[in-house]
Amino acid sequence: MERRKFLTGTALAGAGAATVLATPALSQGREKLTMVTAWGRGAAGVWDAAQHFADSVGAISDGTLEIELKAQGELVSGLPAVFDAVTSGQADMYHAADYYYVGQHPAMAFFTAVPFGMVPAELFNWYYHMGGHELHREVGEELGLVSFLGGNTGPQAGGWFRKEINSAADFNGLKFRMPGLGGAALGKLGASVQTLPGGEIYQALASGALDGTEWIGPWADETAGFQEITKFYYTSGFHEPGAGLSVATNADRFNGLSATHQKIIEIASAETNLWSLHQFLANNSEALERLKAGGVKTLEFPDDVWDAFGAASKEVMDENMDDPLFAKTSESMQNAMRLSNDWNTLSSVAYARQRTRVIG
Repeated sequence: MERRKFLTGTALAGAGAATVLATPALSQGREKLTMVTAWGRGAAGVWDAAQHFADSVGAISDGTLEIELKAQGELVSGLPAVFDAVTSGQADMYHAADYYYVGQHPAMAFFTAVPFGMVPAELFNWYYHMGGHELHREVGEELGLVSFLGGNTGPQAGGWFRKEINSAADFNGLKFRMPGLGGAALGKLGASVQTLPGGEIYQALASGALDGTEWIGPWADETAGFQEITKFYYTSGFHEPGAGLSVATNADRFNGLSATHQKIIEIASAETNLWSLHQFLANNSEALERLKAGGVKTLEFPDDVWDAFGAASKEVMDENMDDPLFAKTSESMQNAMRLSNDWNTLSSVAYARQRTRVIG
């Protein structure tokens, strides 16, 4: 018997039995999904988002849908293996940053972050109300996934460096960890770019295998301990102004679930998306103060470096426009970002400026 027919038959049998015996019907309707993650167990913020999602699914479903979490190295090791495990059916779903998988499809970048892209509010506007989610599903159809946003780190820092960055030339030959299209842009400036799981960054930085790294922001970076190695911290980056995290399920496995369990995954993902963003935002300011008190020097890139980031980023984006789905997703995102920014500039930005002027 085919697996999908078996699952459907089981569900129908359970529905019929519910009129007689409630407990066996509930038992027959239970599902357990194995979720692999891109994160080490306990990694600040990102592991929390995966755990929160799993807990929410269990609570909303009253225990009928269980998510078994597997950290990096527990079932599979390495970022590519997370994707491969889910698309091959070795695992049922993943929690990761989709831009780790631009090699599988370049449009995956948009559901984490692209250089000079969206801040969180703009990303959420696009995703939930301006076509972003539908495009996420369309990309997923090509890869055998059903995906939802399931976390957001907020604006990410420019990163940690062994020395100050005074010009774009300082990136030439620099061994730097940065995934996604932002990393490709740094490569245009001559950097030797690497993509490492979070749990491998500290050792690579300490050993000299890396000259610098970005990770997330003050709270997660402090927890990772990068301030023990270098004290130059650039607090604003071009690459991830509001990085999304994703819950992605093997499409066959997802389609074999009941409509109720499918909806629970969608709702728990959206709730985790909001919860995760504000966990990062709530912790970053105090963590930054601790870093500064410990001798970390916070810096901003010079304007000419930002200009170089912009030129390199445009080159990277243009190189991917030959892919029709990438171009379609880019156009959708750019239109949504413009519309969101037009109103935000006239409302929230103007208000913040006046609030600072009036009350300090």
